[in-house]
Amino acid sequence: MAKTGAMAENEGVQGAGDDALGYEQARDELIDVVRRLEAGGTSLEESLALWERGEALAKVCRRWLDGARARLDAALAESEGEQSAEQA
Repeated sequence: MAKTGAMAENEGVQGAGDDALGYEQARDELIDVVRRLEAGGTSLEESLALWERGEALAKVCRRWLDGARARLDAALAESEGEQSAEQA
């Protein structure tokens, strides 16, 4: 079975390794996927491929945001620890 343009395009991007995507790149691609889904006019097969790509991109963004949150929490805990040590 021949792959549609959207499916082939999405598989090519996924094959590049989603872990290598930066947050902004994943976010921008996710925005494009959402726009394409909202615009309609795609076949069911293409829509499903876009949806799956969007889910993968959302996971990439979530990992970046979770990592940023962990770094901020660690920095805040370190700062609070230093302030407590200075007060003692």
